[in-house]
Amino acid sequence: MPYRETKIEKLYYSIGEVAEMFSVNTSHIRYWEKEFDIIKPKKNKKGNRFFTKADIDNFHLIYHLVKERGMTLSGAKQKLKENKADTQNNFDVVSRLQDIKTLLLEMKEMI
Repeated sequence: MPYRETKIEKLYYSIGEVAEMFSVNTSHIRYWEKEFDIIKPKKNKKGNRFFTKADIDNFHLIYHLVKERGMTLSGAKQKLKENKADTQNNFDVVSRLQDIKTLLLEMKEMI
């Protein structure tokens, strides 16, 4: 069996890393943190924010609602408050379908 490196996943991400993931400014991340109560970063004594994987997943959901679907912040807050589980399931389905589409397009180009 060939050697495969395991992917090491970080426990905490800095605000700069999170901003880079979503191609937004750090002020944008701080604003969303203030607006949405589902994002709860850990803070050290200096006040630096450290985001967990759960926070990143919530950012993905918020980003999907606000940037990709074009909802307002108040609309996204209301949607998450009313039915977060359904919204999360819809987001998961959409992201899986996008992954499948990308894979199929790559296979098409190889042919």
